[in-house]
Amino acid sequence: MLFLLRWLSRRSLRFLHVLGAFLGWMVYGLSPSYRKRLRRNAQRAGISLRQQRQSVGEAGKMVLESLRLWLRPADRPIADTVRWEGEQLIEDALAQGRGLVFLTPHLGSFEITAQAYAQRYGARQPITVMFRPARYRLLRELEEAARARQALATAPASIGGVRQMMRALRRGEAVGLLPDQVPPEGMGVWADFFGAPAYTMTLAARLAQQSGAPIVLAWCERLPAGQGFHLRLTRLAEPLPLQGEDAQALQLTQAEVINRAMQQLVLQCPEQYLWGYNRYKRPRRA
Repeated sequence: MLFLLRWLSRRSLRFLHVLGAFLGWMVYGLSPSYRKRLRRNAQRAGISLRQQRQSVGEAGKMVLESLRLWLRPADRPIADTVRWEGEQLIEDALAQGRGLVFLTPHLGSFEITAQAYAQRYGARQPITVMFRPARYRLLRELEEAARARQALATAPASIGGVRQMMRALRRGEAVGLLPDQVPPEGMGVWADFFGAPAYTMTLAARLAQQSGAPIVLAWCERLPAGQGFHLRLTRLAEPLPLQGEDAQALQLTQAEVINRAMQQLVLQCPEQYLWGYNRYKRPRRA
């Protein structure tokens, strides 16, 4: 299996996208639960049938392009062109010396964001990204080996991982999170996401609030015909509230602000969002 994955990782991006689109449709056709969840989530957000269909193939592309990213040699740069937009936000944040909190939804090629930052800015300040370890041992070992690169550290979705990210911010480093990922029980609140309650992490807001680090929104569009990627960086459209009636009310308000920001990003390119992700599930026990 590993031999096959390594062979695939050396194919062209265009080849992987063609094969990935086919695999995306194969999974969609063979899994009734996945198909139902994708349709329900997309319809809840008002996504057209044409965009839903496009998202099926895009999900498969995301899986195979990740192999090309993960399995390249540690000292080799990203093989495909990454166009940047809004990178002055990173320059400004690093100049302040208070760290930087990247928020990236399950949109486009979200795996590239942290590696592109590490490649371009890691010599100045490394980045630590939070991830949930895969359920299967082979995939988990592959993820851990591939994601841990020079100037890029990984932190598990646990209390220990939270402490690791806080230490990184205190050193003036960057951290990255997927704020539309369902956190463990006790690490989130139920907040609206596309018209339905979704268990939403409170960590992103807490990191920014306790460290004083600015928040930067990032998403990486997958360009057609294997032309590479377009990495876009923006600010929060709404200021993150710092006070509320009580701690619980403040956490809810902050989560709602971040969810609205994620919705705005998703609607820029709904065809590349992972609508099949189980966003509205009950959280797992911590």
